[in-house]
Amino acid sequence: MSRPTVGIIGNSHLMNDRYAVHAAGHINSVAVAEAAGCLPVIVPSDPRLVTVEELMGLCDGFLFTGGRPNVHPSEYGEAETPAHGDFDRNRDAITLPLIRALVERGQPFLGICRGFQELNVAMGGSLHPEIRDLPGRMNHRMPPDGTIEEQFALRHAVRFTEGGVFHRLMGAPEVMTNTLHGQGIARPGHRIVVDGLAPDGTPEAIYVQDAPGFTLSVQWHPEWNAANDPVSRPLFAAFGAAVADWAQRQG
Repeated sequence: MSRPTVGIIGNSHLMNDRYAVHAAGHINSVAVAEAAGCLPVIVPSDPRLVTVEELMGLCDGFLFTGGRPNVHPSEYGEAETPAHGDFDRNRDAITLPLIRALVERGQPFLGICRGFQELNVAMGGSLHPEIRDLPGRMNHRMPPDGTIEEQFALRHAVRFTEGGVFHRLMGAPEVMTNTLHGQGIARPGHRIVVDGLAPDGTPEAIYVQDAPGFTLSVQWHPEWNAANDPVSRPLFAAFGAAVADWAQRQG
């Protein structure tokens, strides 16, 4: 029996400062295959190469990954500043309309870090360019030094809404997560439910209210050690089950 297919949104970058590639982190593919039980397929997020309609027909579900470039602030009505960092306008042109189409159709997706932010912007929300500059907020960025294991280590708690979607999924009102992001939600988008917060009040877990499909998205990186981590595993398992159900219903 063939596995349902998950399109992993890729990022564009230059290899050796000259060779353009579309790529996604190895841990994303491992998480999709081992923790979600699906077939991972990396998507070149460029509107010159693919269309939203083609992608929705090809894949059963989608993983909106993290990435160094940020969503361009014009997508939420703000001017570009140096604090907003780097951008990937081609990815914006694919992911934002794709998310809106998936929400409407009920086709499942999971958003991670930038993908979490893309969901908020796609639904009309806005972002803070730099969380650590806000009064009372902690530095959520990846530690600049140390091993990869140290950079992805658990660093703060996330508390969920009592009895909410994430609380029920995790079986706990609070969990420990890693944190590797600079931006964060400023204004939640239309129908965006903030279901989990860091201790400093930064939104960490969201979903779309009354959406017909799986829309859970998180600001941390659950793809790290997903098959073994007690927080990541139920999230990817639930996503995989939603993707499998979608694939079965499509015949």
